[in-house]
Amino acid sequence: MIMATWKPAWLEALNTQKFFIACSFHEHAKKNEKNICCLDCCTSICPHCVASHRAHRLLQVRRYVYHDVVRLEDLEKLIDCSSVQSYTINSSKVVFLKKRPQNRQFKGSGNICTSCDRSLQEPYFHCSLDCKVEYILRQKKDLSAYLRPCKILQLGPDFFIPHDADDETTHSTLVDVDEPMGSSDSENLSAPCPNFVRKKRSGPYICARSANRVSDDDMATNMSRRKGVPHRSPLC
Repeated sequence: MIMATWKPAWLEALNTQKFFIACSFHEHAKKNEKNICCLDCCTSICPHCVASHRAHRLLQVRRYVYHDVVRLEDLEKLIDCSSVQSYTINSSKVVFLKKRPQNRQFKGSGNICTSCDRSLQEPYFHCSLDCKVEYILRQKKDLSAYLRPCKILQLGPDFFIPHDADDETTHSTLVDVDEPMGSSDSENLSAPCPNFVRKKRSGPYICARSANRVSDDDMATNMSRRKGVPHRSPLC
């Protein structure tokens, strides 16, 4: 009787924890929505909490049509997700975690979910992970054959983790931009190859004039002559 209702703690957390709500520990921080599930602590965390859970198994939870979904590739490392209908979001396959109400009756051909009577495409039989777990516990009363050992589960490389120290981020950005611009000797305009200064728009033109002053004066004189009234030779 105990085996009929037994679930792993992390699986129960995926079904009961609330995601995409503000984190109480980082209430005043930006991007503080809980979109990660710590499988070892069995709780939902925000990106600012990742630093204190780096050694734990972390699973990113996404949002699709106002429901929680998980990438199929990550969930397959924990439990067998075969026969669960998947969807494609940004070139990644995802599955729903919980049951969803069906707004209208599906008239096409296909299968019916084993737990919530939702219409599915072939060859799927479960509309969410929760429906499959409920079906297995009702029929076989044991999940051990479907669970997979997973000791390490990290977030994807594309997951954005905000930095709490804004000063360090700003400083590093300024250093990366300023290094190619050269030293503080850019105000020396008489040098043959001075550094470019964005604030002084006329800087490069002044440098070019100082490098070749005679040719520029002659060019300016010729340009002023062209703009004036054309001079014609007197008739003999």
